Amino acid sequence: MYPLFFKFVLTRMDPERAHHLAFIVIRHLPSLGIGRLVHRFTRPRTDLGVDTLGLHFDSPFGVAAGFDKDGEAVIGLGQLGFGHVEVGTLTALAQPGNPTPRLFRLVADRAVINRMGFNNHGAAAAVDRLACVRAVPGRPVLGINIGKSRVTAVENATADYLQSAKTLAALADYLVVNVSSPNTPGLRGLQELDQLAPLLTAVKQAAGDTPLLVKIAPDLADAEVARIASLAVELGLDGIIATNTTIARTGLKTDAATVDAAGAGGLSGAPLGARSLAILHQIRAVVPAGFCVISVGGVDTAAQVAERLAAGATLVQGYTAFLYRGPLWARQINRGLDRLLAPTG
Repeated sequence: MYPLFFKFVLTRMDPERAHHLAFIVIRHLPSLGIGRLVHRFTRPRTDLGVDTLGLHFDSPFGVAAGFDKDGEAVIGLGQLGFGHVEVGTLTALAQPGNPTPRLFRLVADRAVINRMGFNNHGAAAAVDRLACVRAVPGRPVLGINIGKSRVTAVENATADYLQSAKTLAALADYLVVNVSSPNTPGLRGLQELDQLAPLLTAVKQAAGDTPLLVKIAPDLADAEVARIASLAVELGLDGIIATNTTIARTGLKTDAATVDAAGAGGLSGAPLGARSLAILHQIRAVVPAGFCVISVGGVDTAAQVAERLAAGATLVQGYTAFLYRGPLWARQINRGLDRLLAPTG
């Protein structure tokens, strides 16, 4: 039913409005009184559990940052079958993001272009909400992704990240430093080692015992990927998330006029898959076996999730295919992994 609903209803709606309507339903799922029943239907039926970052993940598949920017639907997303939910990106200062329209579907490519610009209500506004999430029994693992406030100059980025880290680290099961969104001016420049090393060092100290990861862009050169991976290990970080959205527009099926009309922003979805997988291989070749690598980008099916796990991903995240697959996407992934990862013999 969902493919028909998507084709004849959702594609005729503004993408951001369609997202908000779906988000409202997911956010209220726990209060409808059927959340636990839904979770029995969506959760893995075999042991897909992963132990990493000092945490236990019931499923290796989770929601990438960007879907739940303010941590309002964590429990509902967990009830849909996701093993972890990474909220954010949250910034020290509340901000509305970029002007609309800022979200565009490329249906032929099962992709999306977004230039949301870290729209969120700010780190401090999320504290009470996330504290309530942490108190819910059986909740999914909670990741918190932090980024630079748009009005903060790049030279003051460390202080801005520190404000968010000090506010949120104690509430997070793991914390992520996002230096890779293409939609905040100057942000990707923080991936330069001379800027990244002191930033991560400072945030790691502020995070205390909370596991810390860094999220990188797919547009980095291979040598830059290797250097950042080595730096993360050297600084004692707990993991890397690879990758964010891309600014590339190569190899798309969507006609050029539609792509050009969408304008600037990060591309996510199926076209990112090959590059994301290649970066996973590059990182895994550099980091120790126990180092957590979360692979995200271009994942749609259980087979693709299994491929990432086989290639060395500790966990896998998705977002864009949620728009195309619908609310039972995590269940489809979990059931597929139940079959694909079942012991033989």
